[in-house]
Amino acid sequence: MTTVGDPVHAQPRFLLGSWPTPLEAAPRLSAAVGLAPEDLWIKRDDLGGLGGGGNKVRKLEWTLGRALADGADTLVTTGASQSNHARLTAAAAARAGLSAVLVFPGEPGRSRSGNLALDGLFGARVVWAGDVGLPGLVRTAEQVADRLRSRGARPALIPFGGSSSTGALGYLTGGRELLAQAPGLHTVVLAVGSGGTMAGLVAALGSDRVLGVDCGALPDPVPVIAEMARPLADAPVAAADLRIRRDQIGEGYGALTESVAQALALAGRTEGIALDPVYTGRALAGLAAAVAEGGILPGRRIVLLHSGGLPGFFGHPAAVDRAEAGLEGERWN
Repeated sequence: MTTVGDPVHAQPRFLLGSWPTPLEAAPRLSAAVGLAPEDLWIKRDDLGGLGGGGNKVRKLEWTLGRALADGADTLVTTGASQSNHARLTAAAAARAGLSAVLVFPGEPGRSRSGNLALDGLFGARVVWAGDVGLPGLVRTAEQVADRLRSRGARPALIPFGGSSSTGALGYLTGGRELLAQAPGLHTVVLAVGSGGTMAGLVAALGSDRVLGVDCGALPDPVPVIAEMARPLADAPVAAADLRIRRDQIGEGYGALTESVAQALALAGRTEGIALDPVYTGRALAGLAAAVAEGGILPGRRIVLLHSGGLPGFFGHPAAVDRAEAGLEGERWN
C-alpha cells in the first residue's frame, strides 16, 4: 500500500531482513490473559533474520541505506551495554562491509554475555563512556565520530535505538505488512523504548490502533514519538492521541518487575515463546493489565509485537536467576 508522495520512495534502503515475518496465533496465551482463544496473535519480528532478529532490523534498513548513500565506511551508535540496537547495528555493518563502533555507558566488566558477546562476534569495537546519562552518551558518540574523521574514516552516526523519522520508515512499512496479514486488526501492543517503532506503526495504522508499553528508556517518549511520526503519516499526529501505558516501568529501565517475570513465564509455558525482560516482557505485562482493566476486550483481533531481544535475556542476571529458579527436577538414582 503506497500513496502519492509516499516517504518510502524518498529514502535509500539496504535490505537486511526476511519479510514478511510470521503472524502466529497464540490461543493458550490469549486465554491465559483473559481473551478468547482466537483473539491474540504474535507478530514475530524476532524472526527478521539478521544478527539474532528484532525490531531494529527494520529501522536499520533505512538508517544504513542513508549512511551508505552518504559514503560512510563506519557506523557509530549508542545504547545500554545490552543494547539490541547496538548488536544489530554491528551485524548490519558486517553485512554491508562496514566497521562498527558502539558507545556504551559505564566501564567494561567481567561479564560479556548476552548481546555483548554477539557484539564481539560481529566484529564491533566498544567505547566505554563512563558514568553518563543519554545526553553525555550522545556527546561521546559525536566525539568518537570526530576522532574517526580526523583519522580519515567516514563515520555515520546512527541515532540512539535507531530511532528517527528515517528509522521509523521501517515500521511504516512494517505496519502496512501487518495490515495485509491481519486486515481486521483492532490493536497492536508493543514495547516502547526509543520510540521509533511506535512512531512508524502510528504513521501506518493510526494512533487508535497502537498501544505502547513504556520501558523507561526515555524520560517522556510521547513528544519524541509524535515528532518522528508526523513527517510519515497521511493524517495529523497529535501527542495527546498517543496511547502509552507507563505502569510497567517499575524501578526503571533494566529492572525486572514481578509482573514482567510472570509475563515471561506465561509466554514460555503457554506458547513456548521466549520474551526478554526489558522490552517484550513489559509489552505482554502491559497487555495483560489492559485486559484486566477492560481497556482491551475479548472478541477483537489483538497483535502483540514480538520485537526480539532474546540475547539480552542472557545478559540479565535477575531474569536468568528467576527462570532457573522455576526449574523442576529430580535426581535419578
